[in-house]
Amino acid sequence: MGDRVVVVAAPGEVGIRDVEAEPVRPGTFRVETVFTGVSAGTELSYVKGTNPYLGSSWDAELGLFRSGTSASPYPVERLGYMEVGRVVASRTPAVAEGELVAMTYGHRTAYLGDPLVDRVVPLPDDLDPMLGVYAAHMGPICANGLLHAAADATNGDVRDLGDGVRGRRVAVVGAGVVALLTAALARHHGAASVVVIDPTPQRRAVAAALGFDVLDPDGDEDPAVVLKTRWRHAAGDRGADVVFQCRGQAFALQLALRLLRPQGTVVDLAFYQAGADAVRLGEEFHHNGLAVRCAQIGRVPRGLAHLWDRDRLSGETIDLLRSPWGALLRAHLVSAVVPFESAASLLVDLADRKRQELQVILSA
Repeated sequence: MGDRVVVVAAPGEVGIRDVEAEPVRPGTFRVETVFTGVSAGTELSYVKGTNPYLGSSWDAELGLFRSGTSASPYPVERLGYMEVGRVVASRTPAVAEGELVAMTYGHRTAYLGDPLVDRVVPLPDDLDPMLGVYAAHMGPICANGLLHAAADATNGDVRDLGDGVRGRRVAVVGAGVVALLTAALARHHGAASVVVIDPTPQRRAVAAALGFDVLDPDGDEDPAVVLKTRWRHAAGDRGADVVFQCRGQAFALQLALRLLRPQGTVVDLAFYQAGADAVRLGEEFHHNGLAVRCAQIGRVPRGLAHLWDRDRLSGETIDLLRSPWGALLRAHLVSAVVPFESAASLLVDLADRKRQELQVILSA
C-alpha cells in the first residue's frame, strides 16, 4: 500500500502524490499520520514563491545566504512540520509500537522514521492528540522566544523559562498561532500583564477569547501611547518590559520597538519574507537604546545549548498543553479541521487569501 504526500510543484501548483511505502528495516519504525498542522507562514511562502530558499542557498559555515542557487528548488516534497502519528511497526527499541508521537516529517499519510535522524516526541495519554501538532516544532519555537527573553533578563543565568516574563509587562505583536502560543506561555509562566496587538478583528477576537487584553494598531488610539501611558516604571521610563514580535511585516517590528521601555528588548520570532525596509532605526531604536534578539528555533541563546535543547523546549510545550490552557487553545486556536485529501486546494486558497484561517489541521 502506498503513501500520500503533499507536493508543491511550482508557485500556485499544489497536489497530492502517491509514493511507494518503504519497508521497515532494522533500526527504523513506521508511523501513520493522525493529524498534521498547516503553518500559514512557512508553508505558504513555498506556495506563493516567496521563500528565500527558492532563490538562494544557506551557507551554514559562513552564516550567509548566497544567491544564484536554490537550496529548495521545486518540487517541494517535504512541506510541513507539525505531525502527530501512531507507531504501527517498529524495529528499534527507541520507539514502541502503538505509541502516539509528534514529529516533523511533513504532510503525508505515513512515514518511515529513524530515531538516529528524526526527532520523536512521545505524547502523554492525557494530552488531546490534536494539540500534539505543536509539541515537536511550533511550540518549541515559542518556548525558545521565552528562553531568549529569560537570557536577556538574567545575563544568561537562566533557571526557569519564566525568568524573562515573570512579574513583567509583556506585549505580543501579532495574533497568529506563534503569537498566541507565545502569549499563553508568557501568562502560564507568570507575566503580570500580556497585551496582544493585531490589526485583524477576527484574530483579536480569538486573543480576547483566550483572556488577553487586545489593541488595534489601526484604531483611533496609538498602541504605543496607550501602553506607555498605562505602564510606568519611573519618570521617563514607560512601556513594555519585553515585546515578542510575531508578525512577519516591517510595520510590526517598527511597532514593537515603539512599545518598549528604554533599553528594552524585542524578541523577534517573525519571518520577514519581503525584508523590513520600513523599520526606522533612527527613531525609537536609536533614542531609547533598544535591542532586537532573533529567537528562531535553530538557536537557543549562546551558552545554554547544554541545558536547553529542543527536547526540553518540547517538554515545556507539553506542560502548557496539559494545563488548563490546553482546552482554551483547542477551542479557540484551531479554526478548521479538514480531510488530508483537501490539502492541495486548501493551501492554494490560503495563499490566494480566498480563505482565512488561524490554525488548520489536516486529518488523515
